[in-house]
Amino acid sequence: MDEHEFIEHVGKTYTRGSMQDRVIRELIVRTIQPYLTRKMVGLQLGYAEGVDTGILVPLLLELDVVEGNISFIREGKKKGYPNVRFISSLFEELALEKTGRQYDVIFAIYVLEHVKDVGVLLDRVRRLLLPDGIFYVVVPNSRALSRQLARHMGLLLELDDFTAHDLEHGHRRIYNRVRLNRDLEHAGFKTIHQGGIFLKILADFQLDQLYRAGILGPSQIEGLYKLGLEYPELCGSIFSIAKKNEQFTLELGGA
Repeated sequence: MDEHEFIEHVGKTYTRGSMQDRVIRELIVRTIQPYLTRKMVGLQLGYAEGVDTGILVPLLLELDVVEGNISFIREGKKKGYPNVRFISSLFEELALEKTGRQYDVIFAIYVLEHVKDVGVLLDRVRRLLLPDGIFYVVVPNSRALSRQLARHMGLLLELDDFTAHDLEHGHRRIYNRVRLNRDLEHAGFKTIHQGGIFLKILADFQLDQLYRAGILGPSQIEGLYKLGLEYPELCGSIFSIAKKNEQFTLELGGA
């Protein structure tokens, strides 16, 4: 199947209504919020259920959302956000000609593990980022405690193996901190802050069961978030906040 067909297929397998998905996305925005101001214009790669979009909207002046899945765009437009513009495009085909502007902040939340060519995507991001803009990347972490537990249970042979969940959701690569740092550096970014989000003890579906049972609540969520700051290597997700590497940009002639 071509890339458009792939995106539509993955959209149909997307897990909807997951409490863990909502929790982690709220924590993801919480982590970047100190870097945001109401004067910023942002670009978000991907919409899905729009959980993080809804949290970002009041934090920014304007937000453009790029999405390749037509049904996700249709659902997003129903929200009627006054400061959000939806752009239909594959991420790798995004360019200034489509957006009409550069951005103060670009969000790639659970994107890099999905795209066909990470290098092409990161090059597009760098060109769309203003000279002093920030790039916020979040990816699943192969060394999460939940994956390490799965390996010792015999469910995974290696930490960087694909799970059935990974494949169902269209993941094309598995990230750890070394790989994420390498991809960003090779694409001309310098990381100014990095860490982990939410110390993940079990798989998503198991965490959802604990939320429904009332075993995990706000205090436990807060504890697991703070533990994640202390033990980023065991978190379910890792993040990087990056800027353009000025030397790399100069070598490319100002791109």
